[in-house]
Amino acid sequence: MNVNILVAISNIVTNQVGELKGFYESRNRANSMGDALENYIKDIFAGTLLETNEQVRLEKLSRTFSYLGNQNNPPDMIIRNGDAIEVKKIENPRSALALNSSYPKAKLYANNRMISTVCRNCEEWIEKDIIYSVGVVNKNHLSKLFFVYGVDYAASSDIYERIKTVISTGVNSIPSVEFGETKELGRVNRVDPLGITYLRIRGMWGIENPVKVFSYAYTPSNNDFEFVAIINIDKYNSFANDDRKALEKLVNDSFTISDIKIKEPDNPCKLKDAKLIIFRR
Repeated sequence: MNVNILVAISNIVTNQVGELKGFYESRNRANSMGDALENYIKDIFAGTLLETNEQVRLEKLSRTFSYLGNQNNPPDMIIRNGDAIEVKKIENPRSALALNSSYPKAKLYANNRMISTVCRNCEEWIEKDIIYSVGVVNKNHLSKLFFVYGVDYAASSDIYERIKTVISTGVNSIPSVEFGETKELGRVNRVDPLGITYLRIRGMWGIENPVKVFSYAYTPSNNDFEFVAIINIDKYNSFANDDRKALEKLVNDSFTISDIKIKEPDNPCKLKDAKLIIFRR
């Protein structure tokens, strides 16, 4: 069985974890709820959720991922020869996601200036599908987890680049200001008489929570834990037949897979077929 989102969903359903932070603190793997959530995402993909031997776990993680990132550069992880994953933690199920200086991505490209050199060189790749993994946490408890692919959630990069370019061009055309080279929207040099102060002009991107974005497709529950994944049908069918069958065999009253239609992010009047996968306990 290959490592992919379907395998991760199977691990969520068959290996249930309650208090996330306590679970990882007991294994000396987390100092915060954010750490616990990231470790949980790693473990459900790598199949190491119940692995108590840290050396064995690290070896499995190394085989599963070609890149494990940092907070300053997306993504958080890349499955070896597979998808990229961006993990977001929020405390309110209706809160928007803060993306900081990086706009939302339909896909991840190796030539993107915002990714690190290590990420760019972690394996031979040009573009990757990216999974947004959004966890809603309340104190030490993970109450909701939402998986959605960037292509089903975010617009194409040229839409974001256009508005970024318009703003950057406008800022840099202000007269009587000395601008410097920057990857951000602008940088003003020599602000003060000594010429030692500079001003960074940064974009702070955000996007609505997928719970809100896909409210037309499903209704959130008040269960102790709810997992939701939306996967467009082309992506779903691209996975091995064995992986799809293994997941579908798990369907019961608390775990469902339904056919739905979702809006195209670039043109919402167009709809595309998708799978809505829900697990509640």
